[in-house]
Amino acid sequence: MKQQSKFSPEQQHAETHSSQAQTGREFVTAEELLRFDAAQTTVPPQIEERLKRSTQNAAPAQPRPWWKNLFGQ
Repeated sequence: MKQQSKFSPEQQHAETHSSQAQTGREFVTAEELLRFDAAQTTVPPQIEERLKRSTQNAAPAQPRPWWKNLFGQ
């Protein structure tokens, strides 16, 4: 028995085209790739809560003195 598709040929073509467009994406830099991936990925609530608790008491980084930047120390 021949298997029939529920989609019309136009819908199948659109579906194939959209999946090809998704897999053919190229990134110029690794940072661009990471930003794209972060926008597509959802963080589980448990991890989000743990991250908030762990960064709650973190002290802000002290600014580096200008002379260390100048002399490379």
